Amino acid sequence: MSTTVIAQPHHLSRKAVIYLRQSTGHQVLTNTESQQLQHAMREHARHLGWPDARSEVVETDLGRSAQSTAGRDGYKALLVEVALGQVGIVLSYESTRLSRNCTDWYPWLDLCAYNQCLIADRDGVYDAATPNGRLLLGMKGIVSEVELHTLRGRLIAGVQQKAQRGDLALALPAGLLRHEEGSVVKDPDRAVQHAITLVFQTFLERRAASPVVRLLRGQGLRLPRRHRNCETVWRTPTVAAVIAILRNPAYAGTFVYGKTRMQVQPGRGRAQQRRLPLSERKVIVHDRYPAYVTWETFARIQAILDDNYAAYAHNQRRGVPRQGAALLQGIVYCRSCGHKMVVQYKGGISICVIISDRRRTPRCANGSPPIPRTSRSSQPFLTLWPQRNSTCMSRP
Repeated sequence: MSTTVIAQPHHLSRKAVIYLRQSTGHQVLTNTESQQLQHAMREHARHLGWPDARSEVVETDLGRSAQSTAGRDGYKALLVEVALGQVGIVLSYESTRLSRNCTDWYPWLDLCAYNQCLIADRDGVYDAATPNGRLLLGMKGIVSEVELHTLRGRLIAGVQQKAQRGDLALALPAGLLRHEEGSVVKDPDRAVQHAITLVFQTFLERRAASPVVRLLRGQGLRLPRRHRNCETVWRTPTVAAVIAILRNPAYAGTFVYGKTRMQVQPGRGRAQQRRLPLSERKVIVHDRYPAYVTWETFARIQAILDDNYAAYAHNQRRGVPRQGAALLQGIVYCRSCGHKMVVQYKGGISICVIISDRRRTPRCANGSPPIPRTSRSSQPFLTLWPQRNSTCMSRP
């Protein structure tokens, strides 16, 4: 520890602030030794010449990461006090407690240098207004930022290596349970197993999620869902809940890792999280869990779900029938260009639309007169039927 050589009277006339921080709530609860070491900096302030009456401990940022200033109210309040000239020295166990981001670190050094505030850690006392002090503090800030990336890379490498073997303990959906030793079994509750199996069987018969929901609700059945406390709760069936079951590869006994990827969207500066299709996942390990369906059946279900999605602009999917007065929705294609035709209702006019890659071209398939709004619900809409002079045909 350094002595009071650089602690001047104008420093000692102001208060000393001991800043405490730990990155996560888990560290706050379990790593109590770190808190004791940081609290010991109060004794260091006493040796430097600050009495306990002018020493203040800031510990409101316990459980907050130093990667940014977001949520660190104690750090922001400390900045205000330093800017007002009320602080003579700021003590922390190490520089990483104050910041792990050079974007925040260097403005902090400028503020301390301008207001003649010292910075101290377990290795010494530094004056950011002097060349040597700023050099040492700048190097400490760079090392702190690089250390954050090193720790993250080390942790990610360990997680990925464990995921390659399929041993990573990911959250399991309802119907699968993990024992303390790590083995995964089906939920012993037969009602849970029956509900999951019924969803897959009904979907293979009806080939759409909405009929599955109508069947379950018609019979007064509920679906099991995994609560955040790992308990199984029963909820009213919804289309989203049914699709979540059908899309989960764990029910096919397959371990999948890497569902999302950060990607910068064109025209947007910030990276956004994008969900990857099953074929682009980083790790796929079969036969890791007890299966409700085979992998071949699961793949066939995914193909049906993808085909049911009405992506008309991509022109490759059938889509499921929707509400409306039109016939043959989603199964009529243009004979000339092969693009799918859809229906648009504009006021009292119902027309066929051929969707191209660049623009929408309204075009009636058979030149029939517009159908009045009052008679649309009772009169069948026939403009999608191919006529003698029409350039459209239906595709199975």
